[in-house]
Amino acid sequence: MLKREKSAALYEKAKQFFPGGVNSPVRAFKSVGGTPLFIEGAKGSRIRDVDGNEFIDYCCSWGPLILGHNHREVRTWLIKTALKGTTFGAPHIMENWLADIILSNNKYIEKIRFVSSGTEAVMSALRLARGCTNRDKIIKFDGCYHGHSDSMLVKAGSGLATFGIASSAGVPASFINETIVLPLNDMEAVSKAFSSFKNQIAAIIIEPIPANNGLLLQDKEYLQFLRDICTENGSMLIFDEVISGFRIGFEGAAGYYKIQPDIITYGKIIGGGMPVGAYGASAEIMSRISPDGDVYQAGTLSGNPVAMAAGMAQLLECLKPGFYEELEKKTWRFMRAMHRYAEKKKYPVKVFCIGSIFWVAFTTEEKIQSADKIDPKSMELFKVLHEALLERGVYLGPSGYEVGFFSAAHTDDDLELTFEAFRGALDVVFAK
Repeated sequence: MLKREKSAALYEKAKQFFPGGVNSPVRAFKSVGGTPLFIEGAKGSRIRDVDGNEFIDYCCSWGPLILGHNHREVRTWLIKTALKGTTFGAPHIMENWLADIILSNNKYIEKIRFVSSGTEAVMSALRLARGCTNRDKIIKFDGCYHGHSDSMLVKAGSGLATFGIASSAGVPASFINETIVLPLNDMEAVSKAFSSFKNQIAAIIIEPIPANNGLLLQDKEYLQFLRDICTENGSMLIFDEVISGFRIGFEGAAGYYKIQPDIITYGKIIGGGMPVGAYGASAEIMSRISPDGDVYQAGTLSGNPVAMAAGMAQLLECLKPGFYEELEKKTWRFMRAMHRYAEKKKYPVKVFCIGSIFWVAFTTEEKIQSADKIDPKSMELFKVLHEALLERGVYLGPSGYEVGFFSAAHTDDDLELTFEAFRGALDVVFAK
């Protein structure tokens, strides 16, 4: 039985300080039950909690730790920079260095603006799109998550092209009325929305690799359709690559699918584990951002030297020859091993993956491309799986809707131990 006494005591104390005892909802373990684990330290592929339990980590802080925990180069640059100061509220050379690394190796953007989170990047990108088009309405898709800004906390209403409904208290109706929520992978719904709201739609925003509500991999033809219909109607296409950016390749999903969006948002990996976000576009579009243009956006900690240094160290590692190919090999090896065992045991389990991102789903479907195709009852099976994996020393994010990540730090030995853990855990899930 997993020891949790110290985590349990800390969690009870935390509930006196924070809503639900946490500073981000999914950490509360509500989806999987039990006490949240309080992490004491981490290195490479492993995390260690306050009770002394050690786990092979496939959450990787929800994606940014593509090199693994506490990577030497990232740590060295972070400490070296922090010794000179953590924030200046003024320009500094690290901003230039990181921007140069990104722009010199990503042909889909020409200028970039650093911010402090993915949510802030999306919020800024939407404002930029509205400023460039002089329109207000945004199309988003059910099953894609774009942070917690008001206009993005809207879920699907009824019908193919209707306004959504708030998915959180505190979201004004005026924001909801400017957000059109459509089902993923439905070209007809998109066409209908443009007909119904002619010359009113500023932008379509999509996770080109939807990875916040399962891994809902879209066909290139669908993404190209979105590019074309935006062009035809004078609207902008925004790729939210807060997760996929620099994760499946240095040019992200735009490079993977070879599709040019108007604006791209980034986060996670470009901070090397520090809080960061960014949005980028052509020089012409970015010229609308203050102080050059009339679209205002600012941030005191934007481009702070510590985050820039950590991001620079991490991205230089990502640029090394074969880096992404090696990550993908690990992911596919994991997927094949899981599928072989599931087929042998006749378990309804699939692993969907792209690059170094994977999602374990309890299904027999060969493809899941929209949120409504995920069986809510399968989350009870994931709950059992998650606990059984923890008992066997493997950590996944505490929700069956969340994806997992491989890092450069995961070794062949880690993979063998993970296969063994998953086999045992799946036997527990289907024992009844």
